Amino acid sequence: AAALQRLREVFDIEELPPDVLPRKKPPQFMVDLFNKVADANGITRAPGLLHGDVVRSFEDRGAPGGGGAEPGGESPRRPAGSGVAPKEGSSPVHADHYHFYFDISAMEKGEQMLKAEFRVFKLKRTHLSRRSEVQHFCKVEVYELLESENKPQKKHLIASRLLSLYTEGWEVFNVTQTVSKWVGNSSSNHGFWITTTHVSNSRMEHHLVTFAKKQGTLQESRNALLVLFTNSNKRRSHSFVPSATTGVMKSSSASMSRRPRAAAAPAARSPLTACHRRELYVDFHAIGWSGWIIYPSGYNAFYCRGSCLFPLGESLNATNHATVQSIVHTLKLSQDVSTPCCVPDELKSLNLLYFDDKQNVVLKNYKDMVATRCGCH
Repeated sequence: AAALQRLREVFDIEELPPDVLPRKKPPQFMVDLFNKVADANGITRAPGLLHGDVVRSFEDRGAPGGGGAEPGGESPRRPAGSGVAPKEGSSPVHADHYHFYFDISAMEKGEQMLKAEFRVFKLKRTHLSRRSEVQHFCKVEVYELLESENKPQKKHLIASRLLSLYTEGWEVFNVTQTVSKWVGNSSSNHGFWITTTHVSNSRMEHHLVTFAKKQGTLQESRNALLVLFTNSNKRRSHSFVPSATTGVMKSSSASMSRRPRAAAAPAARSPLTACHRRELYVDFHAIGWSGWIIYPSGYNAFYCRGSCLFPLGESLNATNHATVQSIVHTLKLSQDVSTPCCVPDELKSLNLLYFDDKQNVVLKNYKDMVATRCGCH
């Protein structure tokens, strides 16, 4: 129990999330982001691919304290009909409204927000009226609600753009300044309010522009997302050394012991006993974490084992200090000086994609988790 508690501290998991896999599916955006920054084992592909060390995604939860989607998978909305009374001989302007709310209370204290993106999927129209009746483009405006959705007139414009009525796809809005305010004062979070306006020759043309809203598994991959890129600003402990005897790590020593042994050689000169890297697989299923960790299912942390006896060859990646120490030990110039230690001298970071305790999907980067090279130090 103490070992697992220590492991939780290494992975910065305060409360173990509930098991939601495979029942709950992660947003495809987060899966694609994981695959971009990490290989199948979670090892970082290259430095600098991730903005910050934590990416948090929040799905639209409807209105604060309730709300939710209307039947049909579209956002709750209040059609405004003709937003502007038409002049004689002119076309009326129609406006539709959509409300999106994200509970960002899972943000940790001290976490520094770098960037926030509001991602919403614009759906293709299910039926098209004659193009001569409707303008090809519509105007989309994103507002921050300053009070509850019952008072949508109190809002602040964040972004505005023109969109084609006849295409579909993701629209991404930079909402960093707004969400930074919400992080500092959660009571100011009343969600986003999207207004779409267009010109039509028909007074009956409403909802020409619709946005995907969660409805079971059908639209789950298109549900609106708020994505936060942050720095955890936590000094994670590096004192945890995985042990092959904990029962949750699988090293190569067990499998090697079953292989036929070669003829014995002098221990001090055998290449098998020189400092080298060995496998150490961390299995999240064996730990009991597979119900909430999406990727990877486990990873090879590796560990270093072997002797650092004089002379230290180039393959042992020895430091000058270790070389001098091995010489002093060999010449027995001091009884208290031991041989240098075989330790990792190059490490890579690990990326974890998981559901947190509020079922939000998080991508987190952990530094110095995988030994890629061993040396005598």
